[in-house]
Amino acid sequence: MNFVAWAIIASEIGFWVVILLGLMVRYLFKKPKLGLFLLALTPVIDLILLVATSVDLYRGAVATTPHAIAAVYIGVSIGFGKSMIAWADERFRYYIVKQGPPPTKRFGMDYAKHYLKSWGRHVISYLIGAGLLAGLIYFINDPSRTEALSGVLRIWTLALGIDFIIAVSNFIWPKKSKLS
Repeated sequence: MNFVAWAIIASEIGFWVVILLGLMVRYLFKKPKLGLFLLALTPVIDLILLVATSVDLYRGAVATTPHAIAAVYIGVSIGFGKSMIAWADERFRYYIVKQGPPPTKRFGMDYAKHYLKSWGRHVISYLIGAGLLAGLIYFINDPSRTEALSGVLRIWTLALGIDFIIAVSNFIWPKKSKLS
């Protein structure tokens, strides 16, 4: 594995460690401001990954799939970051601290609308990540060095389309409760 692949792995681990620390400090140690500060550090991890990837490419590395995945990771982290933190917060509060209502289980049109909103976040993630990929392709300006970036962009475009079909299908065939 190359440097950027390790940076992506470290970023993903760092993202969840910072979230877990933030939630522990917030709820277990009763320091909500410090917990919020730790949770707010998640974009710093994205910035570090962006710098690491940029430096590697600036030094003349051929853009590889890990370089492209770094752009995808940054887009997804920005597009879904707030909702992932809210998801983790809700579950930590209920299952660990034993406070608040249980996490919502969605069915029918409620699930379909929620999934469609999630697809909207996917679009935002795509626009950010695809913008980074397109920018890298433009600035490197050498198709032989950016082939992996273009390939990942094509696959992500296809995934976004499939996700849209799934989002629409939830309105046609709504998810049913296991109790029904």
